[in-house]
Amino acid sequence: MEIILLERIEKLGGIGDVVTVKNGFARNYLLPNNKALRANEANRKLFEANRAKIEADNAERRGAAEGRAKDIDGKQVVLIRQASNTGQLYGSVSVRDIVEALTEDGVEGVTKAMVELERPIKSLGLVDVKVKLHPEVVVTVGVNVARSPDEAEMQSQGIDVIAAMFEEEQAAAAAVALEPDSEDEFEDAAAPSETAAEEAPAADEGEEA
Repeated sequence: MEIILLERIEKLGGIGDVVTVKNGFARNYLLPNNKALRANEANRKLFEANRAKIEADNAERRGAAEGRAKDIDGKQVVLIRQASNTGQLYGSVSVRDIVEALTEDGVEGVTKAMVELERPIKSLGLVDVKVKLHPEVVVTVGVNVARSPDEAEMQSQGIDVIAAMFEEEQAAAAAVALEPDSEDEFEDAAAPSETAAEEAPAADEGEEA
């Protein structure tokens, strides 16, 4: 289907461009969200008659988004989740979780449609997520998924929590392996050896009598 773009669409074009897209993409997303018009003669005339206003409105929205971007770009939100010792979450972090975390951190106006997350986050760590405040204004937010505030702080400093925990466990296991088994040594020292028992002189039967 041929359409006329009413705003910049990544990988498609900018305002006023006539492009061809799949019918489903146009009918399910672009047209109902007022991001494009069908490219017929009537809509071409309608767009040209309103082009100046459409571009002015877009510039105003872009300016507002650029102003907000300064306070959002580079921000990091912390999400505390339960996870296994291998770092796999018992569940996942979704777009909704990120939006709610941003709202709790004082960032207003970010919707689920603005957050670009290819797939839910399913492991501990830091993930950079793009937030599209406007078709031409994209910022990056850090999502710090950890099991505790302390671990979140470590991750924010660049420490791999899972790797550090594995190293600690390996060191502890090595230390245990090197420790002498004092209990067994005590038992060995206390019990007479079989050789000593055999070599001990037998009691004289005559003396017993």
